[in-house]
Amino acid sequence: MLKIDFNKTYLSGKENEYITDALQRGSICGDGYYTARVSEFLEEKFDLNRVLMTTSATHALEMAAQLIGLKTGDEVIMPSFTFSSTANAVLKEGARPVFAEIKRNSFNLDPADFESKITSKTKAVIPVHYAGVSCEMDQIREIAAEKDIYVIEDAAHAVNSFYKGEPAGGMGDFGCYSFHGSKNFVSGEGGALVINSKQDELIKKAEIIREKGTNRSRFLRGEIDKYSWVGEGSSYLPSDILMALLFAQLQEIDYITAQRKRVFDYYNQNLKKFLDEDFLDLLPVVPAVKKSNYHIYYLKFKNQKVRDFVLKELKARGIEAAFHFQPLHASPMGKKLGYQAEDLQLTNQVASSLLRLPIYPELSRRELDYIIQALEEIFCSLNRQVEEVND
Repeated sequence: MLKIDFNKTYLSGKENEYITDALQRGSICGDGYYTARVSEFLEEKFDLNRVLMTTSATHALEMAAQLIGLKTGDEVIMPSFTFSSTANAVLKEGARPVFAEIKRNSFNLDPADFESKITSKTKAVIPVHYAGVSCEMDQIREIAAEKDIYVIEDAAHAVNSFYKGEPAGGMGDFGCYSFHGSKNFVSGEGGALVINSKQDELIKKAEIIREKGTNRSRFLRGEIDKYSWVGEGSSYLPSDILMALLFAQLQEIDYITAQRKRVFDYYNQNLKKFLDEDFLDLLPVVPAVKKSNYHIYYLKFKNQKVRDFVLKELKARGIEAAFHFQPLHASPMGKKLGYQAEDLQLTNQVASSLLRLPIYPELSRRELDYIIQALEEIFCSLNRQVEEVND
């Protein structure tokens, strides 16, 4: 029996070299040599206006919430099918997260439900690009522009994903990236805030927030001879050691994406035949107008009972698989905010029947064949169960 991990970090071979170099440069705190290299790489690769590296996507979301001036009484619309950080960034400023439904074929924010939940209190929308496939950004931006609503992209899953040629994170007012150890390109912990506005004052404000409320960024550029406390802020800068690690990863961005696509395509080619079966609902699809980074490969089953059975059987064969987000509206915190577990029925159904398979560059053909064979055996078992019930 093979033992197959759910995720493995791909290492380019240059990580140790760059980390050692960062140490030898003598400055491993924030905004060092490698932080600048990573920011420049992202700005140039995706033609982004300004990228500020952060300690996490969570902190990038928090900064975006501060930059748009969220306050008590404001509302921000977002999917419930997301990580807690999306909502916490809003709550931190005293505003209220308003949970909207997702689309059946992508699990991304449904533009129609987003529009239906807009009120006079709505200040922003946070579309979450699930699994590396971007949201319907033309519709979302059109609705937001008409209602004068900020767009903050939660692109934690979507570094190197595109919508109609535009990069995820580069289409809203702000974009938020993650380089957590579970993502495609990693620094262990880390993130980035993308500022798409070209307003100099907004960028200066972001630098102050990120630098503990000081104008240290201007000092590092030689614009002033000392820095001072000039506003509110926190410590959002990552260590340059982490950025050295990330720079090695980003230099292999196209290779990593291509290898993940190889795995993604192999799953689709070998599993699409099961879409005619009663137990399987959906496999991931990347529409022609979108380009994915292939962050997640999932199977959407008919119900939780089938999902749990497949998960158990895969584990018995040494294959790690996982479900995903538990809807925020149905969480203990969601209930404190006044939501009921039965709200957002599609979100509930997706969350209870979704299963993620291993996907990472080092998955070999032998391992992939083993996973497919295991699934075929499990699916045959499911069919036998259905036949026995019908008999």
